[in-house]
Amino acid sequence: MRDPSGRNLVLSNSSYRAEVVTVGATLRSLTHGDQDIVAGWPVGEINPQYRGWIMMPFPNRIADGRWSFDGTSHQLALTEPARGHALHGLTGWAEWEIVDHDDTRASLRYELPPQTGYPFTLDLTADYELTDEGLRCTLSATNAGTTAAPYGTGHHPYVTLDRRLDDLVLTMEAATYCPMDERCLPEAPRPVDGTEFDFRGGRPIGDVVLDHPFTDLGSDVVTLADPASGRQVRMELGDGFGWVHLFSSDPHEGAQHRATLGLEPMTCPPESFNTGIDLVVLQPGETHRAWFRLGC
Repeated sequence: MRDPSGRNLVLSNSSYRAEVVTVGATLRSLTHGDQDIVAGWPVGEINPQYRGWIMMPFPNRIADGRWSFDGTSHQLALTEPARGHALHGLTGWAEWEIVDHDDTRASLRYELPPQTGYPFTLDLTADYELTDEGLRCTLSATNAGTTAAPYGTGHHPYVTLDRRLDDLVLTMEAATYCPMDERCLPEAPRPVDGTEFDFRGGRPIGDVVLDHPFTDLGSDVVTLADPASGRQVRMELGDGFGWVHLFSSDPHEGAQHRATLGLEPMTCPPESFNTGIDLVVLQPGETHRAWFRLGC
């Protein structure tokens, strides 16, 4: 029987092991030794909760699926029916083509065709490379059409240290965040000063509920650490990623409740197709690249 996630590409070296699947060019697993760094899902099952997704050509949500560009209005399918939004882009369930794969690298490609709600043509690539520092992921988009195309991207790993988030220490030097309304849409960016969302210098997450975008990053490194075991997960943000979205998995039930942290590098916040905040506009033939690295 065919795996719902497509082909499983294994990368490994002396320290790390990763699995990348062809449906969505998604990161299925990442381990250091015998310990999980990201929460994956079993072979033979459909990807739950958008784990390890690449979000192209927009990350997170577009309210009501409606947006305008150059004087033209567009309507995307509502892929989050409960809230009535378009969610996490258009490529997560698509089968990507394998360009290259060896013991430590996997490169995948997808030609995004123009379609209802997004009438633009993009050539997309996802390059994963395993090194002694962890897994580096580079996301690229080239405008293969004849008109300017709005664009954003992000990645959606759930990191884990095998215990509830409440006791873990989050360090993120972000000076700005967006409060979220009841439909999980961002309000105007504001300083983290004096709020429970200030993790500069590092502090336990405690009972803070997170589903928020952050920016003005004073450091390109975000860490989640367990003081009891000494374990940590470390994300390095490279060129192109100026935002991080944090999600504390509160809506997940049972053992998944507050057991993982969505640590999502993004080029722009939710709703950027409407607000224009850090929206990339690709001219014909232009390429945008962004990378991050995930390790210990």
